Amino acid sequence: MLGREIGLSDWFTVTQERIDAFAGATEDRQWIHVDPERAARGPLGGTVAHGFLLLSLVPFFNFENEVFSGRFRMAVNYGLDRVRFPHAVRAGSRVRNRAVLKKIEKRGFRKVLVAVENTMEIEGADKPAMVAEVLALIYL
Repeated sequence: MLGREIGLSDWFTVTQERIDAFAGATEDRQWIHVDPERAARGPLGGTVAHGFLLLSLVPFFNFENEVFSGRFRMAVNYGLDRVRFPHAVRAGSRVRNRAVLKKIEKRGFRKVLVAVENTMEIEGADKPAMVAEVLALIYL
């Protein structure tokens, strides 16, 4: 089971409205995210999603796969390892998440620590938008 792909999400469109909402929630209103006119003239050719917006979508994507499908009482975010954002995601792009099970470790009575490597792919791009190992404490 370790090293096996446990989920491939459906494609998900990252809209400018979602980027703007994330900017408001986090107070990160850098022009590359929220100013389409200025961003169109910039090096990225348009507005782009925040890296942390992409990271925040991982729980949504992972609850679609077999490890996080609700066969437990609850899951608690435990941390992150090796987080990278190799490629920007332009507003309007579609992304999907590929999840690979890396580790399951017993952590006491009816608790396990699960590590899942998440690779967020961009439709039509050679490089992923994000790669992150997400750790979750699962209460069975």
